[in-house]
Amino acid sequence: MKCVSSWYLEAIRRLKSEGRTFVRTLHLLFTSDEEVGSKPSEVFSQSKAFRDLNVVFGLDEGIANPGEQMRVFYGERSIWWIKVTFKGQPGHGSQFIENTAAKKLQYVFNKFMDLRDSEEKRFKANPEQGLGNCTTVNMTIIEGGVQPNVIPAVISAIFDMRIPPTEDFVALKKKIQKWCQEAGEDVSIEMLVDGNSTEIISLTDENPWWVAFHSACKAVNVELQTEIFPAGTDSRHFRKAGADMIGFSPMNNTPILLHDHNEFLNEKVFLRGIDIYSEIIPALANLEE
Repeated sequence: MKCVSSWYLEAIRRLKSEGRTFVRTLHLLFTSDEEVGSKPSEVFSQSKAFRDLNVVFGLDEGIANPGEQMRVFYGERSIWWIKVTFKGQPGHGSQFIENTAAKKLQYVFNKFMDLRDSEEKRFKANPEQGLGNCTTVNMTIIEGGVQPNVIPAVISAIFDMRIPPTEDFVALKKKIQKWCQEAGEDVSIEMLVDGNSTEIISLTDENPWWVAFHSACKAVNVELQTEIFPAGTDSRHFRKAGADMIGFSPMNNTPILLHDHNEFLNEKVFLRGIDIYSEIIPALANLEE
């Protein structure tokens, strides 16, 4: 998120110009491919170079909020990108062919959509719980066929799932495997991304990092709304490596326009963000456990 990187740099530039020094070392990390799995961050989080930094706490991006509160994320949903391949009997499009790939796709697709519908109803019944506490399912890619009048022998579909850390991952995966078995023979699953983000940080007075962050926000009149992050960030890799990570973007009174046309941030919101980070960064960097 470009605005978050800019906030960090502007706040640190201000603090440096004021001659401020801190007990702890600050590290800024700029990586690529966050939208397609964050492989660089995953590799770095597992490296000796990262361990040698002795990182115990970090900040990452959050999400805008149309309301007055600012959203802060203490964990995030796991990403599953599931490719299901269906093989069946090919033939001419004018026939009633048995055991086709399309019929098997239909069965599995309906099962995924039933799960989607039930989770959507659960979310709409209590939107205050946040999207991060529900499982979302969407079919994002479908491939197959060679020409309009030929029933394909192979069809594949990719499903994007985002799963909260409270979910039973093993049971959910078994359920999906069962759907594929029920659809018929020659149905296979490939996990393109198989996330397992169960780590969350404590938001109690027992966690000094949370106390420092929360107190700094309170000092600049920031009202927080705590949630599980609904999508995926690099935070999941560093939480798994042992660091407490908070996702935070001081973007209140801002519509949520992720990847939309005309995504924008009001000038006043951006400038206030510099003030907020100028309070948060010293509070964290001077924390002595």
